[in-house]
Amino acid sequence: MAEDTLTTHAGIAVHGAERLPSVDVDSYNIELKDDDGFLGDRASKGAFQRILDASRKPLRKNGEDPLGKKATEEISKGTLDDILKGDDVGAAALVHGAIEEFAQELAFVTRRFLKTKAWADTECIVVGGGFRQSRVGELAIARTDILLKSEGLKVDLVPIRFDPDEAGLIGCLHLAPSWIFEGHDSILAVDIGGSNIRCGVVETFWKKAPDLSKASVWKVELWRHAEDEPTREGAVKRLTKMLKDLIADAEKEGFKLAPFIGISCPGVINADGSIEKGAQNLPGNWESSKFHLPRSLIEGIPMIGDHDTAILMHNDGVAQGLSEVPFMQEFDRWGVLTIGTGLGNARFTNRKTKEKAKKDKAKDDKPKEKEKEKEKERKEKA
Repeated sequence: MAEDTLTTHAGIAVHGAERLPSVDVDSYNIELKDDDGFLGDRASKGAFQRILDASRKPLRKNGEDPLGKKATEEISKGTLDDILKGDDVGAAALVHGAIEEFAQELAFVTRRFLKTKAWADTECIVVGGGFRQSRVGELAIARTDILLKSEGLKVDLVPIRFDPDEAGLIGCLHLAPSWIFEGHDSILAVDIGGSNIRCGVVETFWKKAPDLSKASVWKVELWRHAEDEPTREGAVKRLTKMLKDLIADAEKEGFKLAPFIGISCPGVINADGSIEKGAQNLPGNWESSKFHLPRSLIEGIPMIGDHDTAILMHNDGVAQGLSEVPFMQEFDRWGVLTIGTGLGNARFTNRKTKEKAKKDKAKDDKPKEKEKEKEKERKEKA
């Protein structure tokens, strides 16, 4: 009975919400298909590897592969980046060719998203995910942007600003109502992926920047769960311990930790905190009607400080995109694509129009300008 009546969002909001403090989530986790399967598979990390491998195949037969004998999937992003900067022009040309072909695929998939009703009138698309963490990824994004613009599409394609490993954690701040930040300077955030689970203490720096543009991850705990192959219950137990350790560290450091945990998780998140679909890469069956992650965590961490723990969970693509909210105010409608094992996606509409955002920014800048003028006067008098 207690399990059925336990509240997991403490009256703050619902999980997987369409309406968030700063944006409306128009859509997320769209699965576009063609005759060959999911379109997202054409613009994933694995897709780039397949493209590069296909270019290497005929060269291997002739013994002229400039990348040597190492399997494509074993060549790291760092190695490919070094090749682009190195003296071996043949190897660099091979990688550049793969980047061009991948950009063509990403442009094709992006066009398909833009044709959907949910993505209509999108003005900017932020690209995140692990693939973006490399020069190869940055070049692919830039080339895709050029391809789309050359076709007359009025949309900007830009790399995500924060480190993709931290963006999902920082984005969790934008799940919480703003009043939480008035009495606290940090929150706990969790980013669950098919290979890793990251937990972090995210500093808000809300007094310096109420739009959360200065937010940063103070400390992070990383667990590569794919290597340990835990059970679902084992994963929750380990996650709970990671969070408890971070709470202890934050309290020791003197942080005013909010009684709030934001969770970024793959799949379609129901309002009650259950996962409808898309969590197949997580340890065990996370889509079972008998499993409820927020409830399990509240049972393990019922309080943070002197207050009851509140938890909100949303899709990982949404959370990563939310980290860009402060920097997307010049647009009304914008989206995010995350290139990793698959292609995560979400489309947002800003709750504040760009005209109002400009006025508010000008208003916020006035005190800063006055302070600069006073400082200039002080220096001149000195």
